[in-house]
Order: sequence, then structure tokens, then C-alpha cells
Amino acid sequence: MEFTLKDGSTSFQFPVNPEEVNISRSKGYETINMLEHGEFDFAQGEKVKEITFSSFFPKEYDESYCTLTDIPDPRVAMNVLNTFLISKKPLRFIISETGVNVPVFLISLNSSFRGGETGDIYFDLTLRTWRDSKVEKVGSGTAASKSGSRTDLKKSSKTYTVKAGDSLSKIAKLELGNSSKWNEIYKLNAKIIGSDPNRIKPGQKLVMP
Repeated sequence: MEFTLKDGSTSFQFPVNPEEVNISRSKGYETINMLEHGEFDFAQGEKVKEITFSSFFPKEYDESYCTLTDIPDPRVAMNVLNTFLISKKPLRFIISETGVNVPVFLISLNSSFRGGETGDIYFDLTLRTWRDSKVEKVGSGTAASKSGSRTDLKKSSKTYTVKAGDSLSKIAKLELGNSSKWNEIYKLNAKIIGSDPNRIKPGQKLVMP
């Protein structure tokens, strides 16, 4: 099994395979607060995957754990990873003998040294899978109608979460552009706020006009 990062025609193989690789997957969702009905979650599709693993660059070759006979100097190897880290172009991450062959960005790289292992450099890195953004044109007809109705739902159900130090006039200025519209916010959220509009609490979710 080989672990490789490719930057165009440049290929970098890790000389020591990590003991484990963690791939994090999760689904995105949007929470909308509908007045008198509470919160509803709407799925938005899969989030970008994160791939993390740890290993080290040995100063001396050891056949018991090295996958390469011609191992790179640890400092040179770290410079290569640092170049990948600052690159604005996606890389390709491949683990041979598995189904992992994906475009990624190297987003995090930490290195460390250990006493008694002079010259060896240990590292932890995080990769995030990359996918090209595609904007689909919405024509007239049914598709446009569906898109429009979904937009109206978001607009009518916009919420604001109260933070420490907030007031209704401050929220009205920030969200509506006019502090004098605080009363419009209060009318929509009187059941949540209570009889005193000045006593809003951090964490409360207010429906915006």
C-alpha cells in the first residue's frame, strides 16, 4: 500500500505509512424557525470530507517500516508538504489498493521532534476533498417556479440568534437597516420575549420581518 500526493506531474510518496487514516463525512443542513411551529431542518447535501493521518519522515532507512529504499531527507520532505500547504491548486491524494483517489487541498500541517530520534520529523496533516463548483442556469417554467417558492420560504423564515449585549433596536439596525423597526421584530416574537421588549436573552431565536 502506497500513500501519495500528486501536484500535476510532481508525485510525492510518503516513506512511512500511517497506522490509521481517518475520513470524516457529514451532511449539511439548514435550520429554519417557523412561527408557532418551531424549528425544522432541511438537508443540503454532503459536506466536504476531511482526511487526517499522522506519520513521520525518518532520517535513516529501516526496512521494517519504510516503503521506499530511497527515502527523502526529512527537512526536504517537510518543505514539499509546506509547498503543498500554500498552493492554491488542488492536489490528488491516492492510497493504492483502496478506492481512495480524490482531489484535495492540504489545509493543516503540524510537525514535531522527539528526543532520542535525531533527524526524524513527525507530522500530522489534514486534507479536505475538493470539488468544482457548478452553477446551473434556471430557465423559465416549472424549475423556475420551484426555485422561486423555495427562496420565498427562506426569506419569510429568516431568524436571528440573540447575542450578549444585543437589544431589539440594535438588531433592527443590523438586520433591517433601521433601529426604529425594533417594534416590528417585537410583534413577531412577543411570545418568546415576553411582556418587556427590553428583556431579550442570549440564545433566543427571533423571527425577522
